[in-house]
Amino acid sequence: MTCEMNHLKSLASIALLLFVYTTSVSADDKTLILPNIFGDSMVLQADKPNTVWGRAAKGATVTVRFGDDSVSTTASKQGEWKVQLPKREKSFDAQSLTVEAGTEQVTFKDVLVGEVWICGGQSNMAWTMNGSRDGDLEIASANADHIRFMRMPLIARNNPQSDFPVDSHTAREGNWRKAITEQVDNCTAVGYYFAQRISRLLKTPVGLIDVSWGGTMAQHWVTDETLSEIPEMQPYHQEFEAALKAWNDGGGEAGAIIRFENDVKEWEVANKQAIDRGERAPRRPNRNDYINPGHKRHPAGMMNGMIKPISNLTVKGVLFYQGENNSFGVSWKPFYATFPAVISDWRQVFSFPELPFGIVQIAGWSNRRSMTYDMNHHTNVVREIQHLTWEQFDNVGLIPTYDTNSNGSIHPGHKRPVGERLARWALSEVYSGQIQIEVAWRGPVYKSHVIEGNKFVISFADDTAKGLRLDKDVVAGFYIAGEDGEFLNAQARVDTNKQQLTVWHDSLNAPVTVRYGFSNLPHGTLMNGKEIPAYPFRTDSWPLTPHQSTGDYEVLKIKTPNN
Repeated sequence: MTCEMNHLKSLASIALLLFVYTTSVSADDKTLILPNIFGDSMVLQADKPNTVWGRAAKGATVTVRFGDDSVSTTASKQGEWKVQLPKREKSFDAQSLTVEAGTEQVTFKDVLVGEVWICGGQSNMAWTMNGSRDGDLEIASANADHIRFMRMPLIARNNPQSDFPVDSHTAREGNWRKAITEQVDNCTAVGYYFAQRISRLLKTPVGLIDVSWGGTMAQHWVTDETLSEIPEMQPYHQEFEAALKAWNDGGGEAGAIIRFENDVKEWEVANKQAIDRGERAPRRPNRNDYINPGHKRHPAGMMNGMIKPISNLTVKGVLFYQGENNSFGVSWKPFYATFPAVISDWRQVFSFPELPFGIVQIAGWSNRRSMTYDMNHHTNVVREIQHLTWEQFDNVGLIPTYDTNSNGSIHPGHKRPVGERLARWALSEVYSGQIQIEVAWRGPVYKSHVIEGNKFVISFADDTAKGLRLDKDVVAGFYIAGEDGEFLNAQARVDTNKQQLTVWHDSLNAPVTVRYGFSNLPHGTLMNGKEIPAYPFRTDSWPLTPHQSTGDYEVLKIKTPNN
């Protein structure tokens, strides 16, 4: 046996001994365990029974107390238990949540009852208050200790998890924190502005559970069972399985340590030689390249590692902001099925068939290059799929954001409009019976059109175009084409009385289609009287051919549970 193999065997033995030791210690010293989603300063959902669950010694009587409520059950042969606390009204009065089993007791202090929302998606949802446009003022003035949030650790796994790890009781991830100056800096900015608005109007505590992870694709948040039925997912599965096989064949964690150490030694030699020759130094090996593929972004990884562990929790709804990473290369291809599956799978996993979903339509980034480039950009495909998904699901809202980007960054810093538009949707649709006012939340939604001569006359869905206008009377974002498919920048005017839009180009006598807001970086000026921007739309169903890609996107290829 080689020295390297002896080293590998030694590391594996040490890892096994450590695992056995820590497992036996935890089992001997503590049998009453609750998932890490429970903690001091958490928020329980109002007006619904709240599920509390965990582990204890098999057959143990487990009692859960919250205020005057007390519920008991018996742990199963596997040590599992679950109870439901009676529903309670929202309350700013902090109480303790206590769980007892035999001589063991776990107590969580400073627990409120209010509205609990999950904040999911990728980096634009993960974007913190510290990085948002108004973060300096908002953090300095934050004093809402009744708004609580937990930023969950980023955990991907290739099999379902029952819990997620937390480094310590003071870690910024995995612990409940408050929207106060000292703690709010790493709160999701979109979630914060959403919570700020609904808390004021509903007069309620709010709890935010941030499960967002930058760079994730829709398929990362969907179950393996669902993904197995989507043909376009096969290349992603094959790539992951190949990486996992290589990892296992290479000795797993112990083998990765050896490879990393050897590669660093080789780099040190190469680096010195480059410096001696006055050449550019090679890149130093990155430890992140030696991580278990099952712990990285991969199909179903975040569903298994971040959603399954909290799926018993009682919540009000979901805010989901994702799509950018399905806007590169061919990553748009499975999106027609994976994005709708996020909604249907989460509803199934949370056992909540009508779970409200506020989905955020992605903004744009980069620069405009040419009309052909803009008309066929991947982002148009993603926005259209998000819009069609909204149309085909109940209890789902869609929030446009293309107007929030001022500099072409993939991370628009202006998060307040996004959070407040989500709040408008939630207040109007989810909390409609709890407020005394009507809240408009939709921008103008394309409904139909007629062609009169060389002009398109466009009508919008009822109640979305009140006060229809062009921002500062500037025409921008309108495109028109004839049979040849060559798009031109169009003229437009608004008939406020009829709530209609007329679009044309003086050189085009026989227009066939109009598009609005179609670009990798949309600039549109159409809005209603509440200054909520119109949703991007097109009157054609022509195939789109995304640049640097293969194949065409067909508009009819949207997959939902109904088809």
